[in-house]
Amino acid sequence: MLIKGSVPAKGKRVVQEHLLFLLENCNSVNALIQIHTQVLLNGLSHKNIIVAKLLSFYIASGHLRHAHHLFAKMDNPTTTVWNHVIRGYARSHMPWKSMQCYSHMLSAEAQPDGFTYSSLLSACARGGLEKEGEQLHATVLVKGYCSNVFVDTSLINFYTRRDSVQRARHVFDDMAERSVVSWNSILVGYVRCGDFDGAMRVFDMMPCRNVVSWTTIVSGCAQNGKCRQALLLFGEMRRARVELDQVALVAALSACAELGDLKLGRWIHWYVQQWFVSRNKQPSVRLNNALIHMYASCGIIREAHKVFVKMPWKSTVSWTSMIMAFAKQGLGKEALDVFKTMLSDGVGVNGVSPDEITFIGVLCACSHAGFVDEGRQIFASMKHTWGLNPRIEHYGCMVDLLSRAGFLDEARGLIETMPLKPNDALWGALLGGCHIHKNSDLASQVEKNLVPELSVDQAAGYLVLLSNIYAFGQRWQDVITVRQKMIEMGVKKPPGRSWIQINGAVHNFVAGDMTHKHSYFIYEILYDVTKQANLEGYESEINVFLDVEL
Repeated sequence: MLIKGSVPAKGKRVVQEHLLFLLENCNSVNALIQIHTQVLLNGLSHKNIIVAKLLSFYIASGHLRHAHHLFAKMDNPTTTVWNHVIRGYARSHMPWKSMQCYSHMLSAEAQPDGFTYSSLLSACARGGLEKEGEQLHATVLVKGYCSNVFVDTSLINFYTRRDSVQRARHVFDDMAERSVVSWNSILVGYVRCGDFDGAMRVFDMMPCRNVVSWTTIVSGCAQNGKCRQALLLFGEMRRARVELDQVALVAALSACAELGDLKLGRWIHWYVQQWFVSRNKQPSVRLNNALIHMYASCGIIREAHKVFVKMPWKSTVSWTSMIMAFAKQGLGKEALDVFKTMLSDGVGVNGVSPDEITFIGVLCACSHAGFVDEGRQIFASMKHTWGLNPRIEHYGCMVDLLSRAGFLDEARGLIETMPLKPNDALWGALLGGCHIHKNSDLASQVEKNLVPELSVDQAAGYLVLLSNIYAFGQRWQDVITVRQKMIEMGVKKPPGRSWIQINGAVHNFVAGDMTHKHSYFIYEILYDVTKQANLEGYESEINVFLDVEL
């Protein structure tokens, strides 16, 4: 209980001890303000030990304004007090104020120490203060703090934030003593600049790893397309009995989604349920979003929807992930239903609103389901209702929607009147519509806009599609011309690829590949399947160049 009013001088020591006790057990800002009031009422604002505690709590709770007012009234603050304020600003959204505070500290002839420079370097890293950070590095060398592990670690963080991993490595190599935080900092630097060979060398050399070390290397690999390596490291992390934090779980789920590793994805879901149920906690929104994405990528839409429905709060990414999941499976009605629910339940009430990615998902759903009128309305609402200017991807979705549905002239008109320069994807979507609706005349007009812009890497699919359209129209001279164009460009159609997961192992298949150890049996089964399909009346579509090696 707080003491009301002031007390006689002889009781000041008792009051001071009581207030310190209250500060140690303070758990809310309101209680902190009451304690601060008692400090003022009892004339204890000159007691640095109490003021330092107050400052520390204000700063930790993010109330820098209160901390600043308290600090401004202090006479001759100690270095510790200056450090509290500098560190507070370094961690805030105004890190540059740490440097201002440092200038005042020097003017007041207070003596900075290693903690001062460590916080200042952190502020420079967060605020992008490159010049100031390099000046501090020079000061650190002059003052002799280059052997301080905290200062050196902050220097490493400063240089890695600037993508100067070599300079960070020089600091790291010169360190007489390294903490696990120092090792993690240089590891982050290598991951951030995409040098995974360097990152793995650092990781392998680490004398001691913590959860941050494992999470950094796993998430780094997953985010940079090294999904197999990410899952191998995740497996090592499990075997090392390191507690799996949410960052590592999200990274592993992302890799599972990319590789289609449903078995591991299900295990992670089970682990999340067991871990959080036992602690009576809820998984983060980001972790739930990763679960939705994993199940959707593996084609298990029902499980993705179960995770989505159970989420107590959904972000824009959550709604968008579920819409995308339905859209990719061709479930346009379900995707639109989720979008409508988002607009009715999510917007305003929960502070979420559709973004550009949401509209890509919805328009894709309309395209696959043939919802032309709905697509037109949603596309128009982007700008008129939500103030979002359609990007090239949104125009691509609309062209694809209209082309699939047979509105080829409208699709062409949209391309020709759009405010952005159309790319190959838009002309390709219109060409796809020409293929569906056997319109070789329009295809020849598309060719004039599309083919001259194509690179060798892009050309194969479009030219094969174009040749097939001409073949269906019996325009054999045009077929020969397209074939000649492909030869001149040196175009080769990339082989088709597919994969399947059996007993936890992912097997990849490439069209025409005879190197697989079971290729004889694979082709034997393929022959039997094709034969059975033909007996049941299935007629394959004839593609003139689809199987031709060029």
